[in-house]
Amino acid sequence: MNLERIEAPGAPKAVGPYSHAMTVGDLIFCSGQIPLDPATGELVQGDIAAQTGRIIDNIVAVLSASGSALDQVVKTTVFLTDMGDFAAMNEVYAARFGAHRPARSTVAVAGLPKGARIEIECVAIRR
Repeated sequence: MNLERIEAPGAPKAVGPYSHAMTVGDLIFCSGQIPLDPATGELVQGDIAAQTGRIIDNIVAVLSASGSALDQVVKTTVFLTDMGDFAAMNEVYAARFGAHRPARSTVAVAGLPKGARIEIECVAIRR
């Protein structure tokens, strides 16, 4: 199977030497997204709910460029610098994914790139 590198025009530019996603066959492995505004490359202001929403918008852009969508996500990993943000993150996450419930892990971490409070990565399948 061939690997395909995905760069999504609607997502923020990568802040390091990585791709937005890599595909192999029908699997899409999305790099972690932090709450960057694609227009400015800066962290969005606001609470964890606003930041979670921005991340999911960025993931949608990456998935779209990969031939997929949120309802095709198989697994997510959420990284939080403060588990006190879990409930607010979870509320936005649940609203955006709707009835679709991919497998998920949520992990507390000491820090994230650019001082972000949250990062989300996912694995999805192509439509």
